[in-house]
Amino acid sequence: MHTAATGWQRLDRAAFGIIYGAIMVLSILIAAGHHPQPPFETAAVLFGSVFAITLAKAFAELMAHALDTGERMTRDAWKNAWRHSSPTLAVANLPTLFFIFAGLGWISADLASTLSQIVAVLLLAVLGVRVGWVIDGKLLPAILGGLFSGSVGLGLAILKHLIH
Repeated sequence: MHTAATGWQRLDRAAFGIIYGAIMVLSILIAAGHHPQPPFETAAVLFGSVFAITLAKAFAELMAHALDTGERMTRDAWKNAWRHSSPTLAVANLPTLFFIFAGLGWISADLASTLSQIVAVLLLAVLGVRVGWVIDGKLLPAILGGLFSGSVGLGLAILKHLIH
């Protein structure tokens, strides 16, 4: 029982980064177009872009903390900033892997793109369910939270198909 609570607590602490990362992945896929670059290049651009934004987020948190508190930037401050930012990068792992699989010829680039979008939308929906449950502890708010959050991701995925 304690393990499940720890898992939920980890998800709760990572929620900001997961949401940020999922929306970034969807946005990068929108920018990639209907026929993205070769799959290995798409994997590198996807992971590299999310990595750069994750570093920017960690650096911004570190600098803002120093300005807010007047404290020096210590090793612990760096660790805390990275711990808070790293879930953003973690979201890019599966989509990057899907495009690597496409580059190896194991799946199509279209399937890699679709699976990446599904992962991002599901992460948003799961977090929406979690928020609804944490706030009210009832099934209906949890479902509505999942529908709301999932629809944000789904809207971005639909926008990709409408634009391209």
